[in-house]
Amino acid sequence: MKKKKVNLRDLKPNSKEQQSQDGAQDHSGNSSQIKAYIPAIISFTMLIIGIGLDYFDVTFFKDWIRITWYGIAYLPVGLPVVKAGWESIKKGDVFTEFLLMSIATLGAFAIGEYPEGVAVMLFYAVGELFQNAAVNRAKGNIKALLDVRPNEARVYRNNDYISVSPETVAIGEKVQVRVGEKIPLDGILLSEKGSFNTAALTGESKPDTIVKGEKVFSGTINLDGVIEIETTKEFKDSSIARILDMVQNATARKSKTELFIRKFARIYTPIVVFLAIALTILSYFFVSDYVFREWLYRALIFLVISCPCALVISIPLGYFGGLGAASKNGILFKGASFLDEMTRVTTVVMDKTGTVTKGVFKIKNVVISSGSLSEPEMMKYLMAMEEQSTHPIARAIMEYKADGDSFQASEVSEIAGKGLKGTVNGKTVLVGNKALMTSNNLEVPVETDNIVESIVMISIEGKLAGYVTIADELKDDAQQAIKQIRESGISKIIMLSGDKDPITQQVAKELGMDWAKGGLLPEDKLNEVEKLMSAKNNKLAFMGDGINDAPVLAVSDVGVAMGGLGSDVAIETADVIIQTDQPSKFAKAVKIGRSTRRIVWQNIGLAFGVKAVVLILGAGGVATMWEAVFADVGVALLAILNAVRLQNMKWK
Repeated sequence: MKKKKVNLRDLKPNSKEQQSQDGAQDHSGNSSQIKAYIPAIISFTMLIIGIGLDYFDVTFFKDWIRITWYGIAYLPVGLPVVKAGWESIKKGDVFTEFLLMSIATLGAFAIGEYPEGVAVMLFYAVGELFQNAAVNRAKGNIKALLDVRPNEARVYRNNDYISVSPETVAIGEKVQVRVGEKIPLDGILLSEKGSFNTAALTGESKPDTIVKGEKVFSGTINLDGVIEIETTKEFKDSSIARILDMVQNATARKSKTELFIRKFARIYTPIVVFLAIALTILSYFFVSDYVFREWLYRALIFLVISCPCALVISIPLGYFGGLGAASKNGILFKGASFLDEMTRVTTVVMDKTGTVTKGVFKIKNVVISSGSLSEPEMMKYLMAMEEQSTHPIARAIMEYKADGDSFQASEVSEIAGKGLKGTVNGKTVLVGNKALMTSNNLEVPVETDNIVESIVMISIEGKLAGYVTIADELKDDAQQAIKQIRESGISKIIMLSGDKDPITQQVAKELGMDWAKGGLLPEDKLNEVEKLMSAKNNKLAFMGDGINDAPVLAVSDVGVAMGGLGSDVAIETADVIIQTDQPSKFAKAVKIGRSTRRIVWQNIGLAFGVKAVVLILGAGGVATMWEAVFADVGVALLAILNAVRLQNMKWK
């Protein structure tokens, strides 16, 4: 069965007031994005004007006016960094890039290099904007979870059904659910029977038929007729509420990947700070005409030159190249850090329905038991009966192509939980499951006991004519996906599914996975994944597409969601979105991540190599501030060209 995707963007507001609120939120979001760039624009504009005034040696632009001008230009980009450095120090985290940038740029002001101090901090601010843009690009908000909850329940009160919030419904009340609506609360079925899409909770591909007195769960969708249920739990204890709670808790537990520049700064910053101190103090023991002010001046120049401007530009540029390359290939990373995480994955866990299978029923086998009928003739009898049904399995059978005129069925009646009975061409026909056949004293072939797929049997005039097996179809690239993941160096591939265990085991075996487990509720999946993640040095990626996968997507090291047919909750919760629904794109994402990391390290090596040369020259009093800035600009340009290569690479 093809899963219905509810796109939050397609939902219309219920009122003009809601439309107004949504518009205000969109406007607010755009405004906040624009505001982030204003400080850099102000500083850049003032810096260019200041450099112009210096160049033309304007008379009034001297002394305190010049210092004030560049000081004001520095504040929009510099003040947040200085504050961040101070906050980090108060928390005991001293050697950060914030501290280095603060000391170096304030040092530039101390030695009179005002334009250079502003320029260096502006470089840093632009780099941070790039980095933040990468992290925030297309990143979903956990608030989307609220949109999948049933927002209304039709409860029977005062001799009529009224719409109320599910939170106000008490245990034991009677609730009516129409076709296509979600069950608002857990309960038991009061109607004779019902057909439900349970994929949101279990991931099972086959619709579930439930009869009177059996349990129904919140979040499942009513597929057939108006039904009534009696609630057995309050909304806060319902199945869908438990899933949302697990997602929120898992997201809180999941540690955010530290941005690379933060890690690098912890090593780089103390080295250059101590070298600057050493340059000032140790020179006393090696220089005969030592003058403290002169060597302090050199140390400050050394610190200014050591600012990782090219580094903070080249690193996000490299990641932007990787993000762009991934996007061109239908893979959306919700942050540069996940490109790094993808390169460390050692275990891949996959859901079944909608991830490696299409979630659409197809006829797998047609078996004839009676020699008097041909396959097309038996299928015409079967199709004549199933034409009366709206069940997804019936729709799969109706796709069979049989030559010649079709047969017509009459007097068709449904036998609850078993199948259909009717007349075709004047003959009595039964269509349904094994239970229907055995209850009519028909002998069922022994081999059917070992078939895990759905079976539809048919008898004509009291004789078993044959049966059809119906199965969820593998995606076209499923086999290729497993092969490519193994070729990428990931050794362990596992399937965890809410679908029945025998079906899960068969699909996993067919794809050549290491092991599999089916029949899992969302909390069971979460427990299994957390066990796997507890293993030492194990980095786990989970691929899924349903609401039931959201808790696991949130807690895994890298959550990968199918973006075409996947639920909005899965898409919002995941770290990586495969927009084309092709599992083979996972291996491509790993390749892009590794290539991005390689290019980032090339950029780092280039920037650090040039920086080391200029630092040595600066320590010797040869290099000036502008040489350092120009060196950074040159490195940044080379880094851009190197990063662009990612966009033009051919990804197989």
